[in-house]
Amino acid sequence: MSAKFKPQYRRLLFIDRRIRESAGMDNLPNCRTLAEEYETSTKTIQRDIEFLKYEMDAPIEYDEIRHGYYYTEDNYLLPAIRIAESDVFAICIAEKALKQYEGTPLYGRLESVFSKIQECLPERITVSPSVLERRMTFFPEAAPSIDPECWEASFKALQLGHTLEMEYQIPGKPAPYRNKVDPYHVVGHKGEWYIVGKCHYKGAIRMFGISRIKKAHVTTEAFQIPADFQFETMWKDHFGVMTSEHEYQVRIRFRRDQAPYVVERDWHPEQCFEQCGNGDVLMSFPTRHLFEVTRWVLGWGSAATVLQPPELQAAVKKQLSEAMENY
Repeated sequence: MSAKFKPQYRRLLFIDRRIRESAGMDNLPNCRTLAEEYETSTKTIQRDIEFLKYEMDAPIEYDEIRHGYYYTEDNYLLPAIRIAESDVFAICIAEKALKQYEGTPLYGRLESVFSKIQECLPERITVSPSVLERRMTFFPEAAPSIDPECWEASFKALQLGHTLEMEYQIPGKPAPYRNKVDPYHVVGHKGEWYIVGKCHYKGAIRMFGISRIKKAHVTTEAFQIPADFQFETMWKDHFGVMTSEHEYQVRIRFRRDQAPYVVERDWHPEQCFEQCGNGDVLMSFPTRHLFEVTRWVLGWGSAATVLQPPELQAAVKKQLSEAMENY
């Protein structure tokens, strides 16, 4: 790769390393020797040194006798990262959003990453995280707790390409059952994490909630992901995470007072809206499962009317009828 395409920070790391390596030596690095070794111009190196000195507060001085640069402070460390004020603001917001992972072992690790970033920040920061603490709130999705050992085993099996043996708890069942799964993919959705892979018990691709895994360990059995497995293709018509072989064409009418709240969001990658003369909106999209669509429609109450498919109409009617029996 040509030197002119190399990022500046790589040159700064190179200059910093050469200055440290030459500490106490007779021959110190200068613009000419650094430029020759890095295969760039002396002007570029000169600008980099000025950047280190005046922008990154590096204690660099030029020794007239030894004709090269050195650090006046032995304990100086080049900052690991350099970010702008707007970047700091984005990091603070991301740290707030971290709450959505609080039920997973990932939370502790990400907190550690944010702490390391904070340690590397320059002292001259004008964005105060405490301001965001007082003036910004993030409401995460309600999420189940995940056993740390099951989490680690799931991702280790995914990484190694080994079969995961587990005890899996199906909701409503008295006890977990033993099963094996070849993890092809992991999905995060509304606070829950799922393994998508070949279920040895069913001999087909299934989805397993990691929070429902009670015990797990990685076996020595290796597997190969089939060439025809493409998660994006299989779930391209998704509404949520559930899927099946059958495709449905959904069409729902939303009352005009709720229509603005429907059209302002992306609910489905292939959603289409049609405006009605009275202000109502018709929404249509394909999906491969109706369970989550049914729950979503019920959440709109009387403002949503299912026009098709008949299976979705029946599912909504059934839920409404059973709900009425509770009152």
